[in-house]
Amino acid sequence: MATDTNVYIKGLPLSHAGLFRKLDARVLGFLVVCYALAYVDRINIGFAKLQMQRDLALSDAVYGLGAGIFFLGYVLFEIPSNLLLVRIGARKTLARIMMLWGLASASMCFVSSTTSFYALRFLLGVFEAGFAPGMIFYLSYWYPKERMARAVALVLAAAPIGGIVAGPLSGWVMTSLSGTHGLAGWQWLFILEGVPAALLGIVALFWLKDSPDAAPWLSAQERASLKGLAAPAIPERSAYRSLPAVLCNASIYRLAAAYFCLICGLYAIGFWLPAILKATGLQSVLQIGLYSAVPYIAAAVSMYALARSSDRNKERHRHAAVAAAVSAATLAVATIYLKQFGIAFVAITIATGAMFAAYSVFWAIPHDMLSGPTAAGGIAFINTLGLFGGFLSPTMIGWVKTLTGHTETGLFVIAGLLVLGALLLYTPVKPLVGAKLL
Repeated sequence: MATDTNVYIKGLPLSHAGLFRKLDARVLGFLVVCYALAYVDRINIGFAKLQMQRDLALSDAVYGLGAGIFFLGYVLFEIPSNLLLVRIGARKTLARIMMLWGLASASMCFVSSTTSFYALRFLLGVFEAGFAPGMIFYLSYWYPKERMARAVALVLAAAPIGGIVAGPLSGWVMTSLSGTHGLAGWQWLFILEGVPAALLGIVALFWLKDSPDAAPWLSAQERASLKGLAAPAIPERSAYRSLPAVLCNASIYRLAAAYFCLICGLYAIGFWLPAILKATGLQSVLQIGLYSAVPYIAAAVSMYALARSSDRNKERHRHAAVAAAVSAATLAVATIYLKQFGIAFVAITIATGAMFAAYSVFWAIPHDMLSGPTAAGGIAFINTLGLFGGFLSPTMIGWVKTLTGHTETGLFVIAGLLVLGALLLYTPVKPLVGAKLL
């Protein structure tokens, strides 16, 4: 006798694979491509550094500050951008972000001085502000809580996917196109990796829909099923008025501090991986580009594996904490053996994979903790405070390298911050559900 073993969430069976495959193809697939391009345009400065630093006579301190200043622009416009998404919808918001950041990234080819370098990196952050938390908030309209860690992991896995593509592509562009039409290899790098993002922003206007109700590719029955899962639209006024509840909750600051530590590690790798690989003994730009793809392959695999384990065990904090601790330990090993390529490369590969795994599971924690009007402001606020780590880590490493000629001290500091992040994440935080609006 057959029995119905489906688990239902608000009327939608988790075993309804066909509907979720459709959502994965139409929503997740597109967002993965978009976020991969975003990550490529963030970190391609690390590959461009191998040539442009010499051409423009930029010190490591100048490079580090320029790499990190992206996050100052991002932080200043993070919350307004995310709250604007609630008002005008994801389609217009995400399309606007992609078009502007793509043009700003391509414009990096015109950098000719320290001032223009700082200015364009800052503008890139301004234009990209709100993209990652906006995507995460947007996913809550399409996926139930029990599937959010997987959905978020698949989208955020686009970052290492972008790294996998960026390394070999950047190495090839900078080597093969150097001197073509009078442009340096690093200039071609910014053009060829920036323009596609702007074009994809135009596509987003036609591809994305603001909610399941507006999706013509869903049947009436599918829309009705998903309507119970989608978060209700949050009026702009309610989203703003929810901020006091967010700002007065200590758990929000704890999560933001943990995220700060994770981001310090992620962007130490993101902006300095080519230079770290060069320090291990690699010299060819093409060779550095090819080897740099390997840590990101490990990151893509580990993100998905840890997110699946987190969903299956219905546990987030210890999963993220253990991964952060592993990344700290292996980053320390890579730093100690930086001059021994084999050991350093294996260690930096494991460290990168563990960092990204912790990062992917982390973003399921705010979704479990926040709901209703607090979600948009809370997610953006955590991301805003945490992203200061993206400014600190490359700036600090660049300053230390200029001062001492070595990157080891800065990398040890990053390892210590990852340990702190693991400690902050290990103990669960209380949910902030249906907070009273002030």
